[in-house]
Amino acid sequence: MPRPAAVYGIDIGKNLFHVVGLSCDGTPVQKVRFRRDTLLQFFARAQPSIVGMESCAGSQWLARKIQALGHKVRLIPAQFVKPYVKSNKNDIIDAEAIAEAATRPTMRFVAVKEEDQVDLQALHRIRDQMVGSRTRLINQMRAFCLEYGVPLRQGAGIFKLELPRALNDEGNDLSPVMRRLLGDLFADLRRLEERIREVTREIEAVADREDVTRRLMTIPGIGALGATAVLAAIGDGLQFRKARDLAAWLGLVPRQYSTGGKQTLLGVSKRGNRYVRKLLVHGARSCFRHLDRRRDRLGSWLDGLQARMHPNKAVVALAAKMARIVWVVLNKPGALYERRDPAFT
Repeated sequence: MPRPAAVYGIDIGKNLFHVVGLSCDGTPVQKVRFRRDTLLQFFARAQPSIVGMESCAGSQWLARKIQALGHKVRLIPAQFVKPYVKSNKNDIIDAEAIAEAATRPTMRFVAVKEEDQVDLQALHRIRDQMVGSRTRLINQMRAFCLEYGVPLRQGAGIFKLELPRALNDEGNDLSPVMRRLLGDLFADLRRLEERIREVTREIEAVADREDVTRRLMTIPGIGALGATAVLAAIGDGLQFRKARDLAAWLGLVPRQYSTGGKQTLLGVSKRGNRYVRKLLVHGARSCFRHLDRRRDRLGSWLDGLQARMHPNKAVVALAAKMARIVWVVLNKPGALYERRDPAFT
């Protein structure tokens, strides 16, 4: 039976879960171990309290289940739990450290995702994995051709035009076996691209259906992929107190190493969600090159950046500004990006 506790810490495993309950003053009052089928029964009988666990595989599902039982769930990044592990390490000590970390007022927590967010994030993960597989497949076929003295130009589009020509050219040194292998790999490439298009269409359908993604797509440099990736990663964005916090979470602000009263700012930290950061930077690069600066409120700001820093730095700065605009659109109902400053229209 659960004993009265102010906070519980759960050390998550595949089949075994270790739970430590702490009183209001931080004293351990219960240390137990459960299998997966009995863990939820324990929390169904426990009084509503704070439940902390590390953010890892399976934590989002468990957090939703425990939250539905009336508890307040706090997911903690693993690197923030480690300082609370005392001396030796085992599962009970880890659970106690998680419970202690969950009570800290300045601790940073991971938001609990809804099922729709998890599904959308899975679509992005699958698409990203297939795009990487496509690149590896093209590189492998290009390397095979080089082994027979047949160079092919870089770029997926050019490659798909030149490879059939090389296979049909009887004057090159490709052997019959290699021609057959390259033909099979090229067929695999076409099937993979069709699968990528299917997943992309599914993501675009979500972007067209959701109001928040339609509003996010009004921001220059953000399309269906970027808008849905943001929605899957951060949801409503309420876990960030201000716009800069979102840019910092995405690793788009300078890393700091200051001491002795001397401030030292380094390159961008590159922390947080790498996939969303990649999409924002790619979108910012496209926006930096193609945005009509005379008709957009970002135009004069971009001109000033371009005049005083390297274009790559300006692109990252634009990505950070886009992240801040994303926060405003998420946190203000009905907010859109207006290309012209309303004060001058």
